Amino acid sequence: MSTVQIDETIDARGMPCPGPLMNLIGAIRRSQVGQVFEVLSSDEGSKTDIPAWVAKAKHELVEVVPDDGFARFVVRKAR
Repeated sequence: MSTVQIDETIDARGMPCPGPLMNLIGAIRRSQVGQVFEVLSSDEGSKTDIPAWVAKAKHELVEVVPDDGFARFVVRKAR
């Protein structure tokens, strides 16, 4: 468990792709640079979609933590 301060948790467990990613994009669009989001996703596609989008959009993927039946993606808005 990291010590990063989470500003908003997006619980997208049970939501099919691309729902978790779309929720993250919406949250990042309405946030300030430096804010940190945690996305909880049980969708397998998120494991590739979220890191790929974060890299393409030039934000920071702080960590990906596999949990029981889902993954936690921690993303910092970088620009």
